[in-house]
Amino acid sequence: MTDSGLEFPLGFQAAAMSAGIKPSGRADLSCVVSDEDCAWAFAGTRSTTAAACVGRNRELYREGRPVRALLVNAGNANAATGARGVRDNADLAEALGSVLNVDADAVLTASTGIIGHPLPMDRVLGGVEHLPEELAAGADPFAAAIMTTDTRPKLATVTLSTGARIVGTAKGSGMIHPDMATMFAFAFTDARVEEGVLREAFPAVVARTFNAVTVDGDTSTNDMAVVLANGRAGEVDAGEFLAALEGVMRELARMIAADGEGATKLLTVRVSGARTEAEALTAARTCCVSPLLKSAVHGNDPNWGRVIMAVGRSGAAVDIERMTVMVQGHAVFAGKPLPYDDAAVSASMRAEEVVFEVNLGAGQASGEAWGCDLSAEYVSINADYTT
Repeated sequence: MTDSGLEFPLGFQAAAMSAGIKPSGRADLSCVVSDEDCAWAFAGTRSTTAAACVGRNRELYREGRPVRALLVNAGNANAATGARGVRDNADLAEALGSVLNVDADAVLTASTGIIGHPLPMDRVLGGVEHLPEELAAGADPFAAAIMTTDTRPKLATVTLSTGARIVGTAKGSGMIHPDMATMFAFAFTDARVEEGVLREAFPAVVARTFNAVTVDGDTSTNDMAVVLANGRAGEVDAGEFLAALEGVMRELARMIAADGEGATKLLTVRVSGARTEAEALTAARTCCVSPLLKSAVHGNDPNWGRVIMAVGRSGAAVDIERMTVMVQGHAVFAGKPLPYDDAAVSASMRAEEVVFEVNLGAGQASGEAWGCDLSAEYVSINADYTT
């Protein structure tokens, strides 16, 4: 892994190590710790088979508990593991709280990996005891330790006009589809932001970023997004902060789509002319999750009929006589098929990012979603995932 040299904002430190969860022996246990209580916002999967970590974090969020630390294990989702899994998850929070000398309810937990396998608690608890010894300001070890099938770490940062900073990191490559946050995404900031402001704004920010990503149509049992603000850098303008936070989350969302399992291209769909932003996002996401469109993108096939199909089944209102479609800037449909150079459009699709622009002709709202092409490598990765 290339070291980006990126450090966490003031007051945050992270640690990462191998606890023997991943068969590869790579780092699989990590934490981020703040030296002060954090205001926070949370979004968790809507899956009805959600893992213990999601349920516990959601309950702490409802209770309005302050947060001091986040503990993450990768390689084992601790999902569908019954009462034992719930106890194990609580024990992890208790263990990290004990070694940090903070309340267990100030520790959030996050697990990711294979579903249906109990955590090897002897190894994990042994690792937790040593995490404080590894605490440092660098963000790269944490970003690498939370990965599963990701091919690269995902980090993004921005500095506000006051000097306060936001650092975000995420993991996600497969089992990615909009229904919360579609993976793990964590943002840390030393800006002082009212928790009420964070909580009110966070759902819409998530909807426009992480919920606008889809790789394969499957939503995980463990998905979550969290932002922690410890206030060490002082007050900031709320509007500037929220715009910056959305920018960081948007950058991470695009990284996740580009790193989709087996992906060779980032797929971007921009929808305008919708009745509402929600309909625009729904239409864009439906295009990005379509196996037919994803396959066409992989094969450099400008088959715009697959866009018409996907938008039509999305439920978004469309005036097809006013609808337009563009592929890589080439106009291919405007209420009726347009003449275009098939070879030229196909050649333009041989790029790292393929962009479809669709105007639904039904209103003024817009939205954007991201996905990736569908390759044979996706099947290979998931056919061999547990074996």
